[in-house]
Amino acid sequence: MQTPGVLILEDPNDKARKTFSGFLFGALTSANQIRKKIDFGYGEVVFNTSMTGYQEILTDPSYYGQMISMTTPHVGNTGVNSEDIESSRIWCSGFIVHDLCQSPSNWRSKDALDEYLKLNQTPGLSGIDTRALTLFLRTHGVARGLILPKTEEDLASALFSELPLFEGRDLIQEVTAKKPYSWPIQPTQKKNKFHVVAMDFGIKWNLLRSLEELGCSIEVVSAKTTSTDILSKNPDGVFLSNGPGDPTAAPYAVKTVQGLLGKVPVFGVCMGHQILALALGGKTYKLKFGHRGGNQPVFDSLNRKVEISSHNHGYSVDGNSLPKGVVVTHTNLNDRTVEGLSVAELGAFSVQYHPEACPGPHDSASIFKKFIELMKTSRK
Repeated sequence: MQTPGVLILEDPNDKARKTFSGFLFGALTSANQIRKKIDFGYGEVVFNTSMTGYQEILTDPSYYGQMISMTTPHVGNTGVNSEDIESSRIWCSGFIVHDLCQSPSNWRSKDALDEYLKLNQTPGLSGIDTRALTLFLRTHGVARGLILPKTEEDLASALFSELPLFEGRDLIQEVTAKKPYSWPIQPTQKKNKFHVVAMDFGIKWNLLRSLEELGCSIEVVSAKTTSTDILSKNPDGVFLSNGPGDPTAAPYAVKTVQGLLGKVPVFGVCMGHQILALALGGKTYKLKFGHRGGNQPVFDSLNRKVEISSHNHGYSVDGNSLPKGVVVTHTNLNDRTVEGLSVAELGAFSVQYHPEACPGPHDSASIFKKFIELMKTSRK
């Protein structure tokens, strides 16, 4: 028997409550559980336009502190497996779908989505009009939300007043590695040509796989590692990973990158792109509803071509704030936001999107080769 549940949004304009009714699945939620565990059943509600890849999306640490609504109507059809994961756990605080498939059919499937969410202590809500929810978020912007049993709907106002806001909250320190580790985890016979230090702001495993495939051995370090400690490892290059939240809430990471610029090649992705921009003297700002999906068109001004790319971010770099010498290399064709930067004399560049594309198209995979060439040139 299905348990009636509700998604309750806080309207950012007039503080009214917007409610969507459906049915709970995954880990059952309640007001008491939300109070005990801040990343459970409460978060910023965002939407993702990807048609597939929900398991990669669920395990992307960049979604920490958020509840994800999928715009594609049928979710769970291919079940879940042990291969399509981007980290060790689910990071989002809730998952919202229109039609939940209870009987997946795929040769790689090991379990159903419902059981996977239960195993990872993540609440879900199905049966709601996700089109109406997406239109609301596009009109009003992302909003704080709660997933509750229908019987606890009247507790929402008190919960919203108790729970913390997300602006200025440092989510990076909540997802970063607690101690350094090496990638690949299992030793291989392959001779790696480059030693890369990766700053973990919430890193996805396929970013590491992509660098490994091009001959890199990677040492993943905490976001709070200093530039002195990183340079003492004598890396050929430093990689700045993706991650959740507001980049200005992590000034320690900005300071570290400032200490690396001009001393070692630097390549940033997503959050790493924003951290690099701040380190160069630029500014960032919060987008109304962000970019999340596998179908974002980006114009590469260096190669004069358009790439369809995978995105997941709620903040953007202010192009007008960038100092002289910083070149904007990529632009989003939907809203003209900055999607890539380069500073040739410092050996640093970045992209806002996810070139590893898990999930998403592979138009941007060549960006990793640019990092390899930069490290080769730096050696010479």
